[in-house]
Amino acid sequence: MDKGLIQVYTGDGKGKTSAGLGLAIRAVGRGMKVLIIQFMKGRSTGERKVIKNTPNIQIENYGTSDFIKNEKIKEQDKLEVKKGFERAIEAIEMEDWDVLILDEINVVLNLELLNLEDFIDFLKKYGDKDVEIVLTGRNAPQEILELASLVTEMKCIKHPFEKGIGPRKGIEY
Repeated sequence: MDKGLIQVYTGDGKGKTSAGLGLAIRAVGRGMKVLIIQFMKGRSTGERKVIKNTPNIQIENYGTSDFIKNEKIKEQDKLEVKKGFERAIEAIEMEDWDVLILDEINVVLNLELLNLEDFIDFLKKYGDKDVEIVLTGRNAPQEILELASLVTEMKCIKHPFEKGIGPRKGIEY
């Protein structure tokens, strides 16, 4: 690639992380190297099991196993986000990756676990390098949407959760 772009997958519907992972598979299939940094996801997921054995793609997790709610943010949550953001900066500066996926970064920004201005500075500094930057998660800030070259909003029409069906292994995680 001559120049990477910024992509955003947001909205209240299912499929934001899945869209990022689909892009990762496509990129690896074309000989690209992909780094996925997952924020707020400390539990084991099916995608991690597959990715850990796939060449040219790496997944790193910066989060605890707890579900984070705005009123119950812990210092460990903030520390994990800080480490993940520092890793994102390092990854771009090392220039080892063609695609950088920051999974759930929009939620991190919405919960103010990372300063929005610092993240915007990051995008402005690195957003025109030769790495594609993919941002996933609900409630993407308007400033991020304006910086992005591609924005896709997933809209929930109906969800099994409304009928009391919880997350299913292999489908939601």
